[in-house]
Amino acid sequence: MSELALFGGETTRTAAYPVWPIHDERDVAAVAEVVRSGNWGGFPYPGPQTQRFLDSFIELQRGQYAVAVMNGTITMEVALRAAGVGWGDEVIVPAYTFQATASAPMMAGAIPVLVDIDPDTFCIDPVAIEAAISERTRAIIPVHAGSQMADMDAIMAIAARHELIVIEDAAHAHGAVWNGQGAGTLGHFGSFSMQSTKIMTAGEGGVLLCRSEEDAWRAASIIDCGRPHDPAGKLYTQGGNYRMTELQAALLNVALERFPAQAQMREEMANYMDEALSEVEGLRVLPRDPRHEKRALYRYTFAIDPDEFGATNIVLERALNAEGIPCSRGYDPMYRYDLFRPQHSRLAVPSAFPQYFDFSDMHLPVTERISGQEGFWLDEEIFRAGKEGVDDVIAALTKAQSALRRDPSLADRIRAL
Repeated sequence: MSELALFGGETTRTAAYPVWPIHDERDVAAVAEVVRSGNWGGFPYPGPQTQRFLDSFIELQRGQYAVAVMNGTITMEVALRAAGVGWGDEVIVPAYTFQATASAPMMAGAIPVLVDIDPDTFCIDPVAIEAAISERTRAIIPVHAGSQMADMDAIMAIAARHELIVIEDAAHAHGAVWNGQGAGTLGHFGSFSMQSTKIMTAGEGGVLLCRSEEDAWRAASIIDCGRPHDPAGKLYTQGGNYRMTELQAALLNVALERFPAQAQMREEMANYMDEALSEVEGLRVLPRDPRHEKRALYRYTFAIDPDEFGATNIVLERALNAEGIPCSRGYDPMYRYDLFRPQHSRLAVPSAFPQYFDFSDMHLPVTERISGQEGFWLDEEIFRAGKEGVDDVIAALTKAQSALRRDPSLADRIRAL
């Protein structure tokens, strides 16, 4: 077996994976139409391009009501405010996610409470949710991570027992389906991101799905400078300008045309990856819950057994990136982020609640194991490159495994890079 590319060997994949985002003359024409219209921002809000996008997105996700927002972090803050969650309330979030899931409650004046994850999904653990509920708990924000979905049946049952609001962070879950329902429609709210790397993008943007019409009116008012959006014109709020523009919506309308074919290709290649990975010793394909009928492939996630494979995720990440495979080990535990540590950021922590941000004694075992040893993420472009794209991943994995087994000291050398 050839030497690893990290140490001078040939690279497994020399061809670039497909670029993202995809664009063609349809995007140019859509934006040009908005430019010529002169209605760039869309006033009164939502403008015609934005309304068209919302109608189509509701159909895609099998939802009821939707509000278009400037990004997928504001969506969660707006949902909390629309639900009346604010100063001093507690919001349960997974410790294994992007910082926005925890910073959104803080922006609304609430306190994020970090809990552990399920090793089979890398999503929030319902048992950990139940254990973290206090008299101040008002909401849960489960995150559908990578290619997996949180157990929404269990989460909604917990929420019903304790009268809690559920806001799905579905930034990775465009098109995903759980038990006949689209991601983002199972909770009281569903938050989607259209940021540059997401599988539906306009560079930036977000959508908030709402279960009730009144919540949608309130959310629309919050993001439209407090203007009323109810038919009677009486529901004013303390709002800001968080609106999606007509230019963003025009790009998203074209993205929606491409999305079904892209989603089908990703799903087919993910199924092929499941089969291929299952043949590699020391790798664990995450089990597919039968209720998770349709996957979204923002990232494909799987797990490593470091002892059996011969290395941890950080070693494999460095080796595979050098082999031309776009990948990562995922998130660090959120309680280790400088952003949430008072000594690093005075503005990040509400001064009235310093005890909530002392993470010195926090150790969530599954989060730490997935983050520091086992979790692995493959980028979505791999799944738009056909079977050859998947085969190159498997070739790089087996090449790395063979090299590590021949010379176990390689793991330490790679870790030291």
